[in-house]
Amino acid sequence: MKTLTGKIILVTGASRGIGAAIAQKLASEGATVAVNYAGNKEAADKTVAAIEALGAQAMAIQADVSKSDEVKRMFDAVIAQYGRIDVLVNNAGILLYKLIKDTTDEDFDRQFAINVKGTFNTMREAATRLADNGTIINFSSSTTRLLLPTYGPYVATKGAVEQMTRVFAKEVGARGINVNVVSPGPTNTELFLTGKTQEALDRLAALSAFNRIGEPEDIAKVVAFLVSDDAKWISGQNIGANGGMA
Repeated sequence: MKTLTGKIILVTGASRGIGAAIAQKLASEGATVAVNYAGNKEAADKTVAAIEALGAQAMAIQADVSKSDEVKRMFDAVIAQYGRIDVLVNNAGILLYKLIKDTTDEDFDRQFAINVKGTFNTMREAATRLADNGTIINFSSSTTRLLLPTYGPYVATKGAVEQMTRVFAKEVGARGINVNVVSPGPTNTELFLTGKTQEALDRLAALSAFNRIGEPEDIAKVVAFLVSDDAKWISGQNIGANGGMA
């Protein structure tokens, strides 16, 4: 029996990488998936096609999550198409590798706009528009548990997401909505691999108990469990999906 049959799920930043893997995994478990993207329509359409090849329903929906009016429009469009939203997966995010001394105001503001305000915007909309007994998954990072140069503003954004999640879980619990954070470790995506040498990747892989970096599917499986009914008693938690790295 598929665990997510009948669920309507909105996944932000789902055109590529971890987001695309999540969207496809949830669809394979019976969900109907709205694939949000910011600018890469071609990649989003490819994810939709992959979901439809599984025999599931999907739609691509463009929205910049850092803009509240676009988030509202996104919720409007998905609800108009499918009647409701049961699950929100806040995967959209960016990472700029820079030392703090080299980080510009624009670099700082861009990361906070997407990673923090984007999550805030979707949670605020979900507070009244997500279906009762729904689920929200936000994304942090296992880098918040490490001391890695060039990650300063990024881990600051993810720390903010973790704290908002804990509070929000208490605010919407009365409606039966559970809210959690997933914190991936190093994962084999274009975003993560950019600018890294094989030597650097090998060092990071060695931090894992399994001597490898994660695959997007590893993260997708964790999300699939957390959005299932079996995980409803889990709320306000930060789940590290990092192979024992941290």
